[in-house]
Amino acid sequence: MRLVLDAHFSTARVASPLRTRGHDVRAVDEERGLVGAADEDLLEIATEDGRILVTADVGDFARIVGEWARSGRAHAGCMVLVGLDHSEFSTIVELVERMLSAQPDTAAWTGLTTFVGREGVS
Repeated sequence: MRLVLDAHFSTARVASPLRTRGHDVRAVDEERGLVGAADEDLLEIATEDGRILVTADVGDFARIVGEWARSGRAHAGCMVLVGLDHSEFSTIVELVERMLSAQPDTAAWTGLTTFVGREGVS
């Protein structure tokens, strides 16, 4: 799957293991042009590139994807991780991988926003 990891995630500890598992990952902290990008701009970039955005920014992205949905605008997918510490690298990788395995069809992610925590999807 094609992903963009928000700035909350360590490239070495999250992006690299996801790449090892076969995913095409862009990580904000690896790309100078993405560092400091506004949240809506980041969702736009992910959408234009056909990538699912993975973030832990619940407040901002819940609002942004809601606004996009109300205006009839679709994104390429947004996975919001909830209730995890940013240092729980292996848990983050496993949850992302579990969600991608559960929904392996890229087209099915279009416009889909999932909120994922330790207990599963809400």
